[in-house]
Amino acid sequence: MNCCPPDVTPAVALFRSLGDPARLAIVSRLAEGEARVVDLTRLLGLAQSTVSKHLACLRDCRLVDSRTEGRQSWYSLSRSELIDLLRSAERLLAGTGDAVALCPVHGEPAQAEPA
Repeated sequence: MNCCPPDVTPAVALFRSLGDPARLAIVSRLAEGEARVVDLTRLLGLAQSTVSKHLACLRDCRLVDSRTEGRQSWYSLSRSELIDLLRSAERLLAGTGDAVALCPVHGEPAQAEPA
């Protein structure tokens, strides 16, 4: 027996695709405008191959588009609704304070205080 009705499956996949810190950082950067892999690599401090894999994931989810100009590819968000989702998430997080970050199941592990 499934825990969730089938109609939430696409939403779960969407949030999983945004659940990786690097992919969320890429989406946040692309909300500001187009970027190349080299731009994202510098921003994230990750290898080009890693950034490319994250972009491929986001493209497969149809969240990111690319266009070629010469030998370079420029990436952008494919849906403006994604910007709205990010802004809504920021407002929600501002309203919940540290509750999400401190969640014992999904938040960051608590740091042990020095003795």
